Amino acid sequence: MKENLTEINGILIYKNFIENLPYNPKLKPLLSGKRKAGILSEVLFWRQVRSKTFHQIDFDRQRIIGNFIVDFYVKNLGLIIEIDGWSHDNKEVYDEVREIYLESLGLKIFRIKDFDVKNNLSVVMTDLEDFIIENYKY
Repeated sequence: MKENLTEINGILIYKNFIENLPYNPKLKPLLSGKRKAGILSEVLFWRQVRSKTFHQIDFDRQRIIGNFIVDFYVKNLGLIIEIDGWSHDNKEVYDEVREIYLESLGLKIFRIKDFDVKNNLSVVMTDLEDFIIENYKY
């Protein structure tokens, strides 16, 4: 039986917690550096979602999954949020391999352009709501 997580625009959203995700502890030293880097789009997005301010959903920032560090992760949904900026330029093959691996674990990925976070944040948040509803509604 599905367990209710929250409600978005009157639509019930169910939990989709993925257990026993792989974790590479060797990546842990990289986390604080990535957080302290203060990438503007990540900071702007984090301000919108931290402390369960987005529909009472708990987001993690810079989460290790397998041999990758994802930008944001929602454990209760099995949802990764990736903000694609200049660091993703010319890395299409790497990003595709990474995405296939993460999806093979049962995770879903919501990709956002860095430009959109900086210039259309309200649209990004509405698009995220729509993605969650489409993928996790009862």
